[in-house]
Amino acid sequence: MSRIQRSAATQHPLLDRVLASDGSLPFALLRRHGGAEVEVLVGDVVDAGLLRDIPLDGAPVLAVVPFRQARERGFTVHDDGAPLRCIVVRESERVPLPDAVAALPSEPVAAEPLGFDIPDDEYAGIVRRVIDDEIGQGAGANFVVMRRFEARTDAAPVPTLTSWFRALLTHEVGSYWTFAVHAPAPAGSTETLSLAGATPERHLTVQDGVVRMNPISGTYRHPATGPTRDGVLEFLRDTKENEELFMVVDEEMKMMSVLCPDGGRIVGPYLKQMARLSHTEYLLEGRTTLDPREALRLTMFAPTVTGSPMENACRVIARHETRPRGYYSGVLALFEPYDARGNSDEHTPSGPANYSLDAPILIRTAYLHDGGHVTVPAGATLVRHSVPEHEVAETRAKAAGVLVSLGLVPRGAGPDAVVDLNAQPGVAEALTARNSQLAEFWVRPQDAAHAGPAGPSATLLEPAETSALTGRNVLVVDHEDQFTTMLAHQLRHLGMNARVVRWDAVGDVLADDLVVLGPGPGDPRDHEDPRIAAITRRIHERVSARRPLLAVCLSHQVLAGLAGFPIRALRAPRQGVRLDADVFGTTAAVGYYNTFGAQLSTIAAAAADNPVARLALEPSVDTDGVLTALRGPGVASVQGHLESVLSADGLTVLDALTRHVLGAPTGASPAR
Repeated sequence: MSRIQRSAATQHPLLDRVLASDGSLPFALLRRHGGAEVEVLVGDVVDAGLLRDIPLDGAPVLAVVPFRQARERGFTVHDDGAPLRCIVVRESERVPLPDAVAALPSEPVAAEPLGFDIPDDEYAGIVRRVIDDEIGQGAGANFVVMRRFEARTDAAPVPTLTSWFRALLTHEVGSYWTFAVHAPAPAGSTETLSLAGATPERHLTVQDGVVRMNPISGTYRHPATGPTRDGVLEFLRDTKENEELFMVVDEEMKMMSVLCPDGGRIVGPYLKQMARLSHTEYLLEGRTTLDPREALRLTMFAPTVTGSPMENACRVIARHETRPRGYYSGVLALFEPYDARGNSDEHTPSGPANYSLDAPILIRTAYLHDGGHVTVPAGATLVRHSVPEHEVAETRAKAAGVLVSLGLVPRGAGPDAVVDLNAQPGVAEALTARNSQLAEFWVRPQDAAHAGPAGPSATLLEPAETSALTGRNVLVVDHEDQFTTMLAHQLRHLGMNARVVRWDAVGDVLADDLVVLGPGPGDPRDHEDPRIAAITRRIHERVSARRPLLAVCLSHQVLAGLAGFPIRALRAPRQGVRLDADVFGTTAAVGYYNTFGAQLSTIAAAAADNPVARLALEPSVDTDGVLTALRGPGVASVQGHLESVLSADGLTVLDALTRHVLGAPTGASPAR
């Protein structure tokens, strides 16, 4: 017998109860993945303090997770006290979509539009500052800054939400979830939580041990006359839009490398067409044994709504957004026990292992606050190529999909017919062409069948070729950029035992066979920065003890500076750029994420007690005179991110540099 009560299949009494309620009944209405039914969920409201407190005791639970929960990862946020609110489902019903649309109120709710809280010119100024002061100073590759459209209404919550829900079902297409959620405040809380939206983006699903993430980035704003083949092909060829998507894929692959011991795989790309916008997307998949609540905690929150690297992106958001985010960029998280998905109870395990998770991102969503205040947040992804006026237009376009459906801005005439963009000649080929830039390592399946003596191992090389590396212990030091998780995964594929430790938690730096000092945001010349000081200290320790050392990106720059090479800001940041780099005479396709570079110039005089200067490191240089790599006895460094999905030759270079610093025999080149 099921753990939750279900209504009769031939009627819709639960939906009728929702529509007749006075606002005291907690409910959710969901249409998932373009399905043919609307799910009606009713239950009890519980507020949880942490994700691990979400009560997975046998019933389905729908959790509305605010942005402030990023504090659970130690990230900086404006804390508005928004509750982690859960509806513990006690009753459910599935209603055919036509029946639901017929039953829901068709009259639009009267509302007074007030406009954006941040005017266009002020938002454009924020965009300029982020590009100049953050991306231009090495803070990261991309950042998302939010503003809100605001309105007022005197309508009651239930007719407002259900009217909004019907309008979104009717007028929006391509949504991952269309939803309305009403969760009155439980005892001890104050404000009712009411929201409705049509989000395009899955953040995380976990089902039967399979994890999927769905990074979406790049936006084609449809003209008023409708989307066209020429328009979408121009969008698919646009460098800025391509790089924007690859950057968020890299960031979510970092998360996949944390969740999935056997690695993650990239599938796609795809074009997601909605009513007023189209986006490009990839699907990432792998396997995990984690409690789904812990999987969600480790992935808070998507780079498509925050930026990268994630930890510093939250700091940048806090600097440039003066108001807390509330639930914008958080997630809806539906936890379902196996029996709730139609399976037998008889052999179902108990506890969190019995639960699946389906968690879309809270974007394209309208919030009805107490007192009739309505907000519709929207943000744009800011990268080095961003044009402020274009990013202003993007926030308007993203908000418009919700605002038009809700009647808060005029619908306009619109096109007589909508073109199916995926069916247009050349679109499939343009999408497929994007994969020519990706590393095969992250595209092909990776699973437990590849495991070796140190975990997932080097199936890319013959056993005899990997024996010199197999079993070596590697400490990878994380300087607030989880690219280190991908680096560690690649090192394991080369046969080594790699673990990642945050920079401020490292103990003995001399014990491991190899130390890899990882990348991170910031200015490598700022020795007042505790991370830069720690990198410097650990380089000196390893070099003085003649212990093998590999330094990547930020750490490479610090090493180069210690060797006497001048460090300067580049003419244009290389954030999310793939280049053909010369690495000691071999041309390699490598992804770059750097604002600063070590320059080939007259080496500055070094202090006599500087052990790095005594190494006389050999430089490898690109055509602009920027150092791509350094090497010397037991030491190597590289500017590019060998672990990036853009680094088609990354594993080959990593293998060669690792063998160099360890004094291991040269092996065959791994597959790209």
